[in-house]
Amino acid sequence: MRAFAQASLTFLKGVEMRIRRLGYAGIEIEASGEIIVIDLLTDTSKLSVLREPAEVFPSPSQPSAAMLALVTHLHVDHADPNGIAQALRKGGTILRPRHADGDPLSHVSTGRAESGFLENALDQKILREWETVDAAPFHIIAVPAVDGLGDPQISWVIEADGKRIFHGGDTMFHGYWWEILRRCGSIDAAFLPVNGMVVNLPHLQPPSSLAAVMDPLQAAVAARILNPSRAIPIHYGSIHKPPRLSEIDQAPERFRSEGESLGVTIQLVKVGEWIDGF
Repeated sequence: MRAFAQASLTFLKGVEMRIRRLGYAGIEIEASGEIIVIDLLTDTSKLSVLREPAEVFPSPSQPSAAMLALVTHLHVDHADPNGIAQALRKGGTILRPRHADGDPLSHVSTGRAESGFLENALDQKILREWETVDAAPFHIIAVPAVDGLGDPQISWVIEADGKRIFHGGDTMFHGYWWEILRRCGSIDAAFLPVNGMVVNLPHLQPPSSLAAVMDPLQAAVAARILNPSRAIPIHYGSIHKPPRLSEIDQAPERFRSEGESLGVTIQLVKVGEWIDGF
């Protein structure tokens, strides 16, 4: 199996699904004339942890056109209320995990997105693990994920136009990969976080020296289990502010190397670039 596919390579003809990589973990999916976005992040002005100089994240290709905005969890780098409000069309909905439980400290990482959704009067639908939504042409499945800070998180499996993709937000490595594959079926493309971020935040003390998101090896192993036609790294290169948030160097290249050793086909996709041929 060839371990590296060039971006925008079309190897399946006559299929309508297109995917565009947005900033950080964000993507947009177009299928049969409909659009959804996942983990959209466009407004970076409130992020004090951006790698300097700050990266400008692209907006979805068509404003006010998305029927759904999916978020894996409610951290500010994955759930941008203003960006989502501009992306959704009238009547559009956010699909999201449950609210955080516990005392006020349990809401530190998710409170800004929660309040932003309310301020923008955005319609929301909470999904729990294995719940589904049918919104033609999309069939959407919320699947298990594990958040590195203890906040509610899910990953997404999206089916449309005869293809199926996986989006992993910034999950840690876990033991649900085999069950996701068994329940959801074969994966055509897996978008996996790879930057192995180590977190040291005031409300999470004492800090952990272990990564709060998959590193390149863990992401490659997850890809090996899911066995997609190709795996695309996300969640790297933009947010890095030691000692609070520290990502590993050369994460996508290391992911490609680890993937090669496991026989996984890796596709590196630039921010703003379309992937055709799904």
